[in-house]
Amino acid sequence: MRTEVNFTVADLTKFKEALLKWAQQFYEVVWLDSNNHKGQYSSFDGLLAVDALTSMVTDHHNAFEELKTYQDGSKDWLFGYLSYDLKNDVEQLSSSNFDGLGFADMHFFQPKRIIRFQGGQVNFCYLNMVADEIEEDFKAITNLSLLRDTASPADTSIHIKMRIFKDDYFERVRQLLARIHRGDIYEANFCQEFYLEDTCIDPLLTFQKLNAISKPPFATFLKFKDVFALSASPERYIKKQGTKIISQPIKGTAKRSSEPKEDEQLKLLLENDPKERAENVMIVDLVRNDLSKSAQKGSVVVEELCKVYSFEQVHQMISTISAIVDTHKNPVDIIKETFPMGSMTGAPKVSAMKIIEELEATKRGLYSGAVGYFTPEGDFDFNVIIRSILYNSSKNYVSFSVGSAITAKASPEKEYEECLLKAKAMRVVLEG
Repeated sequence: MRTEVNFTVADLTKFKEALLKWAQQFYEVVWLDSNNHKGQYSSFDGLLAVDALTSMVTDHHNAFEELKTYQDGSKDWLFGYLSYDLKNDVEQLSSSNFDGLGFADMHFFQPKRIIRFQGGQVNFCYLNMVADEIEEDFKAITNLSLLRDTASPADTSIHIKMRIFKDDYFERVRQLLARIHRGDIYEANFCQEFYLEDTCIDPLLTFQKLNAISKPPFATFLKFKDVFALSASPERYIKKQGTKIISQPIKGTAKRSSEPKEDEQLKLLLENDPKERAENVMIVDLVRNDLSKSAQKGSVVVEELCKVYSFEQVHQMISTISAIVDTHKNPVDIIKETFPMGSMTGAPKVSAMKIIEELEATKRGLYSGAVGYFTPEGDFDFNVIIRSILYNSSKNYVSFSVGSAITAKASPEKEYEECLLKAKAMRVVLEG
């Protein structure tokens, strides 16, 4: 049984910062922050889950069935992640590329403590605890919020390496284009890794810096013992709200300008760019097909097509696709039938994933996977792990990956520039 207590907090920003510091005492932490983005499908301003009562960790073999059993059995809040390599559970695929991070393929936990921000209210929702224990935690977090921050000195010895060098990247994209021109596929998301070896970072401080310069709607701080995801994701993978499911793929990126007229022009150019629109429409078709596997017949609807949204670093082209599912439809099955998300794979989906695996140099792991939660009612919401720094503190290994959609008209040089644009925020944060 969960006990709930609401508090009104005068300075929510300071309380959020203190809450994340307080949360570091736990082995399992998932923090989701909307950064005050108010969309039609927003559910909260911030959501923290810590302190596992139960958990499940598994590789890709039969992973979704294990998750279904776990979710059915708990009928409670569950928080965790789905790595990209769960594709191997969904299809006859494999992952054999280099993996420097070592994240498990799937990890979920049932938290004892959940803290939600909505409006000016902070809701403490605790499992098998009394109101007095909630009061104690609230006081501890409030006291932390009154302390003055002490900044850690920046590590000036940071040297970010690339897994694929520029000429090699061009060659791999040319090979991908040859497969497209041959008719094997018509779009694929091709990704490359930037990494740091023998490097120790402060995960919380790194996340705070990344979030401050990006302010995305699906920001995530995840800690599972010694592995961390520090994410400034702008993208929702899939949400279930009652009998409605919603997916919001991103395809199409343009830089921003500090000069308002130029910035508006860049936005308009993206809005009307035939290549970017074609990329987006291809993935919309793929997502419509994925949702139709779970949906009631005739219920799949494109609510927004190729709408441009502006974020701190970039303009993004986003589409919104929804569908209606039967009330008895299992929530885990909905995820399995749509995984991995279309925006990070390509079309046709299975062929694209096979070619991606051949040409990429790194196992994706949590990158282009998803972090999110299930509610006791069987609803869920998951983001897409992009614009993210991944860290294994035991291995002292730091990684971030970026990618772009390759279509028949793609230029290797322009795709490379797009990757560097997407990598900018993570580079700035890590290099100090």
